[in-house]
Order: sequence, then structure tokens, then C-alpha cells
Amino acid sequence: MSINYQSLGFRCGLEVHQQLEGKKLFCSCPTLNSDREPDIRIERRLRAVAGETGDVDVAAEFEMSKKRKFIYEADSADVCLVETDEEPPHEINKTALETALKISLLLNAKIVDEIQVMRKTVVDGSNVSGFQRTALVAMDGFIETANGKVGIPTICLEEEAAQKLEEGKDFVKYRLDRLGIPLIEIATDAGIKSAEHAKEAAAHIGMILRSVENVKRGLGTIRQDVNISIEKGARTEIKGFQDLKSIPKVIEYEVKRQLDAINQGKKISKEVRKAEQNFTTSFLRPLPGAARLYPETDCMPVRIGKDYIENLEKSLPKLLTEKIEDFERKYELQKGMGKDLIGTDFEQLVEKSKLEPLIVARTIINTPNEVKKKLQTKDFEEILSYYSQGRIAKEAIADLLEKRASGQEIDLSKFQSISSDDLEKEIKKTIEEKPGLNLSAYMGLVMARHRGKVDGKIVMEILKRILK
Repeated sequence: MSINYQSLGFRCGLEVHQQLEGKKLFCSCPTLNSDREPDIRIERRLRAVAGETGDVDVAAEFEMSKKRKFIYEADSADVCLVETDEEPPHEINKTALETALKISLLLNAKIVDEIQVMRKTVVDGSNVSGFQRTALVAMDGFIETANGKVGIPTICLEEEAAQKLEEGKDFVKYRLDRLGIPLIEIATDAGIKSAEHAKEAAAHIGMILRSVENVKRGLGTIRQDVNISIEKGARTEIKGFQDLKSIPKVIEYEVKRQLDAINQGKKISKEVRKAEQNFTTSFLRPLPGAARLYPETDCMPVRIGKDYIENLEKSLPKLLTEKIEDFERKYELQKGMGKDLIGTDFEQLVEKSKLEPLIVARTIINTPNEVKKKLQTKDFEEILSYYSQGRIAKEAIADLLEKRASGQEIDLSKFQSISSDDLEKEIKKTIEEKPGLNLSAYMGLVMARHRGKVDGKIVMEILKRILK
């Protein structure tokens, strides 16, 4: 069924959470996911407290009603007393704060003049203290998309939660090395117009995040939450996205879920739901509100001066899209190639091999990821050197890289190029043996017979000359 989002009164916003590199937000512990055996074990129960409004948050009250025990494990080399809530937080991480401010400026946001840390009540066990420290750093930003401007009303810097290891009927077990990693939270307004627009907005924000230093990379370091509502429905927050491709499908399924409930006369409540692998969602808890926030009295406010912001503005990095365009222009690459090459050893390989950048680029891009993972820069240098010395044909590069990745011995005699004269004789022989075929068919036969030993471009030139 095709969905007309505009006619449904569709409203949608994103929350993008990105981990930062370096030290943790309120202590000097490393920002890593440790694989060491734990030597710390703590058991706790958490109780929700009233927020600044004097009320207990409905989501916190729901979690507290489960009466679960929380078990925390950690290695003492990776955590300190701050994570276990046995010591007050240290001064806020200045590097993380500066990274958040740079990202805010790239998102066209206005920096607040004073950073005030707040406590956000969280009693699902993911924070030992029963709250998450969070600070508003900027407001009223925006991004430009193909479907119009999307507002960024708030940008916050906060603590990452602990990592859940195991869950039972009356307990949850967490690992503490992730707790306290600096996390930037970027919230859009409800100006997203469709499921595909949500994906586009998330991708654009992700691009800006990847443009800045001290931002973590890789699976699990970024996640998106999507807030959705339709007319006669209710606001629903969906958590658990890591793959941008799944965003449109999950939104589509959630809209259909609310439509079905409306058509059946069911009441739809505001709630938080989890994105499942099949794009459906499942209930997690009621939607939290403002009652969960109250001031953090252990952290001093941080003043942000105008001079400091002006200096930051002068040193902002280029956006990744601009870096890619510059990269492609410098090496005369086809449009779109740069995004797959920035961050690789491409430039080093071009310099060492003395080959045309396009050949090196195609070698890197066309090598399957499962092969790349098993190769080092020196392996690419070695195989490309064989080609630059004329010892192998271009078509042999991929085969030799696969052999190197699988640990096989390389026998160059099996890949040695044949001379142009011998190649022309072989092509004429093939045409005599199988007359009447078209150019593509002869090309396929010759390349199959001399796999890795001949250059496809040369074969094509000879075939065209003979067949004309």
C-alpha cells in the first residue's frame, strides 16, 4: 500500500546519538569497549525521584514498578569510582565539549552562553546512579535537504549508557566500560515529510558528524531514534536504528500500525517502542516527559565566551562532501569514488606505485571487503608494483590480492603477460575456430582463456581491428 504522508498529518523527527573519542565525559577513563575479564561486580536497585517539576516521570515510574535487580560488571583498569557512582563527577571533558560545539556550528546552531549540566532520571539500570547527566550546548540549528530545511532545535552533550549483557525476569546485567563515553545528541524538529526524507536527513547529519575529528567510527557508535505521529494517532518514539536503510521501512510499518489501530477504534498511547529486525516494533515503556529532569549540583556551569566561539568558527573543518569533491578533483576521479577512498591508503599507494590514480582507486573499491580485511597496505603495494613493472596484466591484480588474502603462495609465472603479437595470433585463432560470433562473445572467450594474463583494453582494440 502506498502511503500519502501529507494527507495523514504525518509528523516525524529524529534524535541522532553519536559517541565521541578520547576520555569519558566526567572522568579520565578511556572511551573503549573492553574485552578484559571483569574484576568488579556491583548489585543495586534503583528508585525514581521527582524531577524539577515536582513530579515523578511516568517512564521512570514504569521501570521502577518492575522491581528488578541490576548487576554491574567492569574491569578496574577501564573504570573508576565515577562510573560506579562512588565519587562525584570530575570537570566536564573540554575536548568533548569543543567537539560538540564544532558540530553545533556546522549544524548552523546558536551556542548557549552557559553550559548547565542536568540530571535525567533513568531507572532501567543503564546508569548506575539512576540518572544520566546531560547538557544543552546549542539551539535553533538547521540542515538543508532536497526536501527542504529541517530544523535542529536542540543539541546536547551527555553520558553514554552502560552496555546491557543479559536480562532475566527479575534482573538485568550491565557492563560499565561504555558508561560515561561522551555522546552528542542531535534532535530535529517535526519537519520531516516522509519516510525517505527521514533517511535523507539522518544521512546528512551523519555526514556532518564524520566531518569532525574526535568522533567515533564503526558499528554501535551511532544510533538514531525516530519520533512519529499521525492525525488521531499518538507520538511514538522508536529506538534501535543503526542501519540507515531500515529507517523508511520501520516508519512505514509504524504508520500502518497506527492506522490499523485507528480503524479498529483502539486507543493509541504515547510510548517508546523498539525497532525489530523485521521492521516491526515492540513496546518498551511509556513516553517520558519533562518530569525526568532536574539540576546536577555536582557540576559547575561552564561559560562560553563570544571570542571562543569566533575562534572556533575560523577553524571549522570542511564538510565531508567538500573534502570528497576536492579529493576527486585532485586525482581526476569519477564522481562518487572519493567517498570510498577517503580514509584509506589510496594516496600512499598512488605515490608508491606511480600508477594512474584511477587504477589504484578501482583496485581499492573493487576489492571485496572480506578480502580487504585480511590485507595490509604492504600487500596492495606489492601486487600493484608487479603491474607497474609490467610483470602482470591489470586483470591479474584482483586474483593476486585474493591469493595473498587467503595465504596462498604467489607464482607470477602463471600470471605473466603474453606479448601483443602472441595475443593477436591467439585472437585470430579463436575467431577461426568459432566464426560468426559478435564482439562481446569473442571478448569473453579470450578473457576466459587468458584470465589474468591479458589487458582487456588491449584485447578489445585488437578484436575491433580484426573484425571491422
